[in-house]
Amino acid sequence: MSRSSPAGGASPAPRAALQTFATPLSPAATRVMLLGAGELGKEVLIALQRLGIETIAVDRYANAPGQQVAHRAHVIDMTDGAQLRALIERERPALVVPEIEAIATPALIEIEREGLATVIPTARAAWLTMNREGIRRLAAEELGLPTSPYRFAGSLVELRAAIEGSDGQPPIGYPCVVKPVMSSSGKGQSKVDGPDEVDAAWRYAASGSRVDTGRVIVEGFVRFDYEITLLTVRARRADGTVGTAFCEPIGHVQVAGDYVESWQPQPMSALALERSKDVAGRVVDNLGGLGIFGVELFVRGDEVWFSEVSPRPHDTGMVTMISQHQSEFELHARAILGLPVDVSLRTPGASAVIYGGAQAGAMCFDGVAEALAVPGTELRLFGKPESFPKRRMGVALARADDAETARRRAKLAASLAKPLPT
Repeated sequence: MSRSSPAGGASPAPRAALQTFATPLSPAATRVMLLGAGELGKEVLIALQRLGIETIAVDRYANAPGQQVAHRAHVIDMTDGAQLRALIERERPALVVPEIEAIATPALIEIEREGLATVIPTARAAWLTMNREGIRRLAAEELGLPTSPYRFAGSLVELRAAIEGSDGQPPIGYPCVVKPVMSSSGKGQSKVDGPDEVDAAWRYAASGSRVDTGRVIVEGFVRFDYEITLLTVRARRADGTVGTAFCEPIGHVQVAGDYVESWQPQPMSALALERSKDVAGRVVDNLGGLGIFGVELFVRGDEVWFSEVSPRPHDTGMVTMISQHQSEFELHARAILGLPVDVSLRTPGASAVIYGGAQAGAMCFDGVAEALAVPGTELRLFGKPESFPKRRMGVALARADDAETARRRAKLAASLAKPLPT
């Protein structure tokens, strides 16, 4: 299913497709800079290199997964606009691709405005989606999409007032979910069941924020049947026009806001899928630009609520490395270069996270052969230079004739691949 790109809007029109792809490291090479070089960025970099692109990986720490495969790597504080601008001026990439939330988006807006580089999908989209306040207000207040009830709070007192209605506004009530306005992978997110948990939720939100803005969102609890990620791609078709296409829906399980397994396709009613595509398409077409967007939705029966959107590959979408003809990383690489994409499913598949399990430096993995002996499985070991108990160090992938069998295979393979301190 595709949608036509709307005319006008606040975002700049997508640029034309790049016409040539010169040899990397040559004077005419096309350079792409990723801001954030974790496991998702690593796969995007590999996909870009397969298309002859010169790649630059930027992160806040050395030897990040993507830095291990890029043509060049840099370590900077990406929340420092001056550092970020200086690096972009030195490297002169054609495209700047934000892959994490903690970035000085005002600097990106200026860089795009001055024509120094094209920001993916747009600087406006990066600015809106790096902060939950911006994207929630866009979805609920500007686009009128169904969302959970929500309020924003800039202090513990405001948070309590928002939940309990002591400020004269309608209360969010208990249970509710408290999240930092700027975070990723569920960091800083907690479910609050009663008044005695509010203080801890406020402190946890501050500790889990990518950038501690002193501001949180509190959401009313939506009683849903399941969550999906609807990977939505804005790309050029063969005739040069821009369209919006949708991958098959991805189901996933989260624990404490962090994804632990995903599968594709997620069974759902035709009406719920149609509504999901409408919600995702309206958000993504408003944000504009080119590339893949991970749109998170709650579903109950035929009802659909917008949750969040990431203007980049999504962690739950790692399943597409085994389930689709073109993974979400290949789709993103093709789309941002102005090339046509194929969102079709190849086979039902699943993914399961491999956690570090310990606080340690370099890790080794035991049981890799046993994990890969599970039928239809693959592993991606990320190569992160440091482990934490709940840090993703790898992912098991599995294919099967149905998603449930693939889930069992992926979870079994993940349990067999054991990270150990060296």
